[in-house]
Amino acid sequence: MTEKIAVVPGSFDPITNGHIDIIRRAADVFDIVYVAVLNNSSKNPLFSIEERTALITEVTKDLPNIRIETSSGLLIDYAREKKAKAIVRGLRAVSDFEYEMQITSMNRVLDENIETFFIMSKNQYSFLSSSIVKEVAKYGGKVGELVPSVVEKALKEKFNQK
Repeated sequence: MTEKIAVVPGSFDPITNGHIDIIRRAADVFDIVYVAVLNNSSKNPLFSIEERTALITEVTKDLPNIRIETSSGLLIDYAREKKAKAIVRGLRAVSDFEYEMQITSMNRVLDENIETFFIMSKNQYSFLSSSIVKEVAKYGGKVGELVPSVVEKALKEKFNQK
């Protein structure tokens, strides 16, 4: 029997409780889930790719079927390399759908054998993004309900807060 392999891609700068929820739910469905930490050249990340990978490793250590890796090329090439049959993406709101549909359509042109699965975020995470978390943390706002404690601590260190 073939293992069901999926990729959950993202920049995860930083990983939020919303991301973790999507990863956990994917881990319940697929045998192996690669969390692909993408190095997006159009973004200016707060955390290095090594820091993001370390944070994700820490907060998913209880999930034995998760593999955390980095990628800087095309997502579809990475998925093919991992023999994944699925890419899993989280959707927060209707506004995410249009962008995700474009990416999914392009991926289908590149490889029609790799499906994209969308998981709707839980209501409590529907507003949550890494950008919002960074903005709130930058000004000393409380983000403890939005990210794991290890991420909250890393944000405070980045912004030199006590």
